[in-house]
Amino acid sequence: MDTNLTIENLIQQYSIILFMKGDRYSPKCNFSKQAVDILNTFNIDYHTINLLNNNHMRNAIKIYSQWPTIPQLYINQEFIGGIDIIIHLYKTFKLHEILEVYRNS
Repeated sequence: MDTNLTIENLIQQYSIILFMKGDRYSPKCNFSKQAVDILNTFNIDYHTINLLNNNHMRNAIKIYSQWPTIPQLYINQEFIGGIDIIIHLYKTFKLHEILEVYRNS
């Protein structure tokens, strides 16, 4: 199966999806852990994709999103950003607003 199609299907299948190193229960890098910690503060359901086991997908998601780093967060099929953007949105309460829209949709 085409990797881009796999990525698109995953983004469509899950309302909130985090492409990361490790998974939500065992992040394998500090940036992925920070993203999981932030998402966990909202007590929401989200899905994670472990890119450590799949180098092809790890490279493909960077091209797909046009973003060079992992983790990458998508909410309602919209690319939110990497950890620097996630932290900024969290600290400025914009992530709260985005997730409030998600909860009400």
